[in-house]
Amino acid sequence: MKFGTCVATLLAGTALAGVPATVYAAEAEVAAGEDPNAIIVTSQKIEQRAVDVPITLSVQTGERMRELGVTDIGELSNYVPGLNVQVQSANNPGFVIRGITSDSGSAQQGPRVTLYYNGIDISRSRGAYQGIYDLDRVEVVKGPQATLFGTAATIGAISFVSAKPQAGTSASLTGAYGNLNAYRVEGFVNAGNDVIAARIAGQWKKRDGYIENLAPGQDDLYAQDQLGLRGSLRYTPTTDFTADLTFTYDRQRNSGTPFLSKNLGSTSVNGLYDAAYLGGSPLSGEVLGADKLGLNRDVYDGNLTLSWDFSDGWNFTTVNGYRHFDALEVFDADGSAAWYLEFAERAKGWQASHEGRFTYSDDQWRASFGWNYFIEDSSQYVPLSSELGTYLQCSANLIPGLGCVAADNTVNAGRATSLLTGGAFTAVPYSSWYKNEGRNQSWSMFGDVTWKPAPALELTAGARVLIEKRRSGYSANQPDAPVYGQPLLPLVDTDGQTFYARKSYAAILPRFNALYHLTPGLNLYATISEGRRSPVVQLSAAAGPVADLDLIKSETVWNYEAGIKGTVGMFSGSLGVYYDKYSNFQVSVLDATTGVARTESAGSASNLGVEAELEARFTDWLSAFGNVGFISGGIDDKAANGVYAGDQFRLQPKWQWAAGFNLNLPVTQSVNVFLTPSVTYRSKIYFEIPNREAISQGPVTLVNLRGGVSFMDGKFQVAGYARNLTDKKYLLDAGNTGGSFGYPTFIPAEPRTYGIEITARY
Repeated sequence: MKFGTCVATLLAGTALAGVPATVYAAEAEVAAGEDPNAIIVTSQKIEQRAVDVPITLSVQTGERMRELGVTDIGELSNYVPGLNVQVQSANNPGFVIRGITSDSGSAQQGPRVTLYYNGIDISRSRGAYQGIYDLDRVEVVKGPQATLFGTAATIGAISFVSAKPQAGTSASLTGAYGNLNAYRVEGFVNAGNDVIAARIAGQWKKRDGYIENLAPGQDDLYAQDQLGLRGSLRYTPTTDFTADLTFTYDRQRNSGTPFLSKNLGSTSVNGLYDAAYLGGSPLSGEVLGADKLGLNRDVYDGNLTLSWDFSDGWNFTTVNGYRHFDALEVFDADGSAAWYLEFAERAKGWQASHEGRFTYSDDQWRASFGWNYFIEDSSQYVPLSSELGTYLQCSANLIPGLGCVAADNTVNAGRATSLLTGGAFTAVPYSSWYKNEGRNQSWSMFGDVTWKPAPALELTAGARVLIEKRRSGYSANQPDAPVYGQPLLPLVDTDGQTFYARKSYAAILPRFNALYHLTPGLNLYATISEGRRSPVVQLSAAAGPVADLDLIKSETVWNYEAGIKGTVGMFSGSLGVYYDKYSNFQVSVLDATTGVARTESAGSASNLGVEAELEARFTDWLSAFGNVGFISGGIDDKAANGVYAGDQFRLQPKWQWAAGFNLNLPVTQSVNVFLTPSVTYRSKIYFEIPNREAISQGPVTLVNLRGGVSFMDGKFQVAGYARNLTDKKYLLDAGNTGGSFGYPTFIPAEPRTYGIEITARY
């Protein structure tokens, strides 16, 4: 708390020195409509200028994303300080805010970073990813925000707000083609009047894989075939009432993830984009659920939001949502031609949410209070397909000199069964599976009150009171392998049973904010808030079989931050400093013998950081932007934290920045030339905790470009684009399931992509 107070005092003193005292009362309150360039957000569940939100907030509008050529959430994160998104696959995205990662696929674990879609929590990892198209804006809120975005917002939230139906008729259609035989078609059609309006939007992306797969019958790796559709209806019978109904469908039919090994066979790790040999299991269709490596995923989402201004200053809003996901991903965890570690993951689940919120506002007070109910039910089923001799030889080198996979991709370990059994058997197939389940419910009441003791000052206090029930389930089929006489994975067979464990928890999560208006467009802010990641009811099985329950305490963090945001002349931006202190910091690690992820407490952790964003509007047709984030944090370096002491957070760069400019120059009355080059930088990251140099990626600098010509007052546009223009070779991820068995795998990030797109608007 002392740290936050000191920073707030320093920033306030610096800024106040040059501001006349007479402006406060006269100019502190400025309506959003008086500033045509103001970005309007709903992070505090009311419409207000982003500059008036007393928390650290980054906003990317739909227009800015189009200028940058952003078509995926992973690309967007390059332009938001403190945010990183690692999309290993659409079924396994990792969301990182201020160095804290939320990506666990286990149904028994809770998220750290809340993803909201039109006001509904969609944070469950396997159901969170969806296409980025026809969005009004993306709001990235940093720091714990329990009263605003629920308990999963341990360290922040990402809120996607889709474009709403409007009165009138409008449409847009974009077609793009690029290298890797990449197609993209997206657009929308909008029609309606002041009472009822509808909007249909969609995006289809298809691309060849950028890693050739030499395995017979398999597709090249990291090919995409993704479709997103959204239908929206807005009903406004009076100026005081609005109803929004939105349905969304998202699906992927992508090819396999390139888990590449440096130790087994000849793969593309050294050259990164050369050919690989990932074969899968001969019994993939029967055991794993699909004949080929890849992802088959469907997500269905429905949302109903009602907003009613029922009295002067009073509003009631209810947001209701349902989301269902079903995904099957087949992957080669050893990254080689061997029939060794062939896995699949079948992730299924649904979640439903209801929230009611009253808000009140007058010249001196603003208040918000309400309730929320959230329920989710999901499961993660993981089957293994292997061959007995291959597994034993690759894992334990039972026959010295035979090896596992030769440099020419010959699977020498495939001879092990015959050699070990004296020719009695040539191949002994083996399969097993385990499954974890989670059914989680939460009930909460929340409230915020903002008091304006003076026109220039706003003080906010609020809290969420939470009760949650967590039920975990676990089952496993780990049969004894023929000939060998015991399971290959050291997991306990539950003998046809499903074990369950139930626990209930309660918590109170407060937040306190202060906002001081230096001028109508320039504000100081400070905040103190507590975040919490839910406890883990971690359930497996022990010999007997009996339930093996491991209760991991809730992770808590106190966040202290202060900053300044606003506009001075042609410059606008923000500067924030924060300090986070964690207790019982949860880490997800892969068991060294089973490859199964488990949660552990790494003890205490802390985080000190700075984030800044700046935009300069030189003229109506030229602007420049830049942002930077610095994080000095990790597991506290003390003996009590064991092997994790002193480790940098997973996927956390110490430095991250982006810069570029946006040119939109009129050539004639109806023709414009536009150009948006940008450079993004990320310093070294570690892919795992405990940190290892071999499982890391050094600094990465990417150059991106989009430019072209628009005609007919912007109704027709031709543009070219290039991402990773210098063809930087780097890793997207490393370690993975294969690392637990002594064979870490490496995933190459996307190479240079480029193409042309044509847009028509009506």
